[in-house]
Amino acid sequence: MNQKSFIFIGRSGCGKGTQAKLLNEYLKKVDPKREILYIQTGEQFREFIKGDSDTQKMSKKVADAGGLQPEFLAVYMWANVLVNKFTKNEHIIMDGMPRKLHEAGVIDSVFEFYDLKRPLVIHLDLSKEESIDRLMARKRTDDTREDIAERLSWFETDVVPAIEYYKNNKKYNFVHINGNRSVEEIHKDIVAQLSN
Repeated sequence: MNQKSFIFIGRSGCGKGTQAKLLNEYLKKVDPKREILYIQTGEQFREFIKGDSDTQKMSKKVADAGGLQPEFLAVYMWANVLVNKFTKNEHIIMDGMPRKLHEAGVIDSVFEFYDLKRPLVIHLDLSKEESIDRLMARKRTDDTREDIAERLSWFETDVVPAIEYYKNNKKYNFVHINGNRSVEEIHKDIVAQLSN
């Protein structure tokens, strides 16, 4: 299999992490000789905000408030991984990025610089209501639906423009997948895209 790049994008709770990990496992089976560079900024931020620098403390305040981290920090997280680990041979799985339109432009520069063709953008589409339901099921007991809805309001203003950018960009292979189905059904749909 030739080198492939994947971008998972969608609302909180849509299953991006689950599907990215399943794809990771699938690629290891079908292309065992090629390494996989799995970049998950959420996990990186969770580690980052444990630190004591002023930036880390400020980033922790944003995270605790359920806000969206600034673009420069998000880019810093995933760019470091690429710069230090990518050799042009690995499959790339980007989980949960970009979260803003400008960040999508920066990601463009990655694929241009490394001359990587037609990354697959996987939009896991989940309704706002279902997103809130899923987050209610796994969040703190003192969270209310209103609290979560307010914290997730950035999706429409910030992430949707990035999704629209990919949808209308010939440099990317964009696929819209219904996220309101079983994990297995969604994974099957994603695997079916690998031959396209």
